[in-house]
Amino acid sequence: MPAGPAMARPGSMIRRGTGSPVDLTAVVLLVVALAVCRPAARARRLEGITVADADYLAQLHHAARLAETATSPDAVVACVRGQLVGLLHLRGCRFQYCRLLGHAPRLESDGAITVGRGTWDVERLGLPDQDIELRVFAGGHFHGRYLLRPTPGRTPPLPARLVAHTLAGQAGAALHSTWTQPASRP
Repeated sequence: MPAGPAMARPGSMIRRGTGSPVDLTAVVLLVVALAVCRPAARARRLEGITVADADYLAQLHHAARLAETATSPDAVVACVRGQLVGLLHLRGCRFQYCRLLGHAPRLESDGAITVGRGTWDVERLGLPDQDIELRVFAGGHFHGRYLLRPTPGRTPPLPARLVAHTLAGQAGAALHSTWTQPASRP
């Protein structure tokens, strides 16, 4: 009984239809290489995500601890401002207390950017080339906003935008605590 392709020895030549001979060993190696590369690439991608997630978590933890222990909410506002610059790869960032002037694009709690009444397609268009406001609320009160100055060509991923909103909430909690603390008594 003649040996078919499944019975061929490594290094033997097989003929497929009327085409040229194919080296079975090369075909097997190609299939194995493809099978190994896909999981390896996925593992590298997941490793990158894990590192980013750990960094996001560390930033949130730092801001939360500072919000609990800082003697001044301004320290938390400044810390979060610095974190936002690094996290979102911004050219700049500033905080305005209790102002809502103008109609700047806004970073929402779901990570979306709204411009006017519409949603900006961040994934396709990147960030708008103007200041973006990130409003700071706590206890149902507006305390101020961060004005984020994007770097052209840098689009922060959705998880980074979500973390940015949570960091702003930590600044809001610190600002709100000064409004809700009872006056000290002599």
